[in-house]
Amino acid sequence: MILVAGGTGTLGTRLVRLLSDRGMEVRVLTRDPARAAHLPRTVQILTGDLREPAAVAAAVRGCSTVVSAVHGFVGPGKPSPESIDRDANLALIQAAATAGVEHLVLVSGFGVAADHPMSLYRAKFAAEQALRASGLRWTIIRPTSYLETWIGVTGAKLADNGQALVFGPGRNPINFVAAEDVAVAIDLAIHDQSLRGQSLDVAGPENLTFTQIADQLIAASGRPGRTRHIPLPMLRAMSVLARPAAPSFARQAHAAVMMNTADMTVDVSAIRDRLPTVPATTLHDLLTRQPSPEVPPADARPPRRRESQRPGRLPRGAEQRHRHGRRRCSAR
Repeated sequence: MILVAGGTGTLGTRLVRLLSDRGMEVRVLTRDPARAAHLPRTVQILTGDLREPAAVAAAVRGCSTVVSAVHGFVGPGKPSPESIDRDANLALIQAAATAGVEHLVLVSGFGVAADHPMSLYRAKFAAEQALRASGLRWTIIRPTSYLETWIGVTGAKLADNGQALVFGPGRNPINFVAAEDVAVAIDLAIHDQSLRGQSLDVAGPENLTFTQIADQLIAASGRPGRTRHIPLPMLRAMSVLARPAAPSFARQAHAAVMMNTADMTVDVSAIRDRLPTVPATTLHDLLTRQPSPEVPPADARPPRRRESQRPGRLPRGAEQRHRHGRRRCSAR
């Protein structure tokens, strides 16, 4: 049984589908069952919060492998990197060790450090340190920014008004990796014993600017379009002024500033040598394929589907939803 924490997000959705296609048993822990409605029906869904000890204990119970793909950068329920990427991961690691889990795969971030300017990367570094000291067998995955996420952000309004959105000047090269390729790397880490105790950087084949992404999205739409830029000074101001009332928005603005000003390129040759079987999906590849099933938005309405509950099987706060067929383990 495999538990995937964060199994309803951009990466988690693709990982859960990949593991399901391999015939693995998977479980997902989610606060909102509506966000798991797009997952295969063979997946076992638990309703609960990763910040609740009883829900975490129930989620890891009976699992041989745990994958943490959670993040608190944005999302419903007022998350934060400190509460999710650090504290919830620490709780998950401790629960996994207590339950006798054989292997934990932690999805961290490329370039994490204790003194990183972004709180997300500081929090993920703290989780890495806790995992290394836990006594568990572990693998750490460090991906660059997800290409699918920024395709969605840049092209969100393209169909409606013909505008692609670019944060800042958009001229700084950034390494983007397809989330589907990261899912393959995690699958490899789960099944390849030689990757135990390894930290694996996962990067894409291209260093792209925001403007290049916008241009390719407009070209792929087959219709005239233009690019709208949010000025860098405005992003700097929002990253500070929005902190008290909208910390998530402030984090996004700060990330946009970093992605316009810091060196975010990657020399992928060494990474490719280490993980030669992981695909190297390009932006063009994603834009010319059939679209993947969309991850539902945070405010998605619950589907009209009956849920069977078995009282007493799980602690309070972690209701269990059973689906037909094999079960899979994934946590959000």
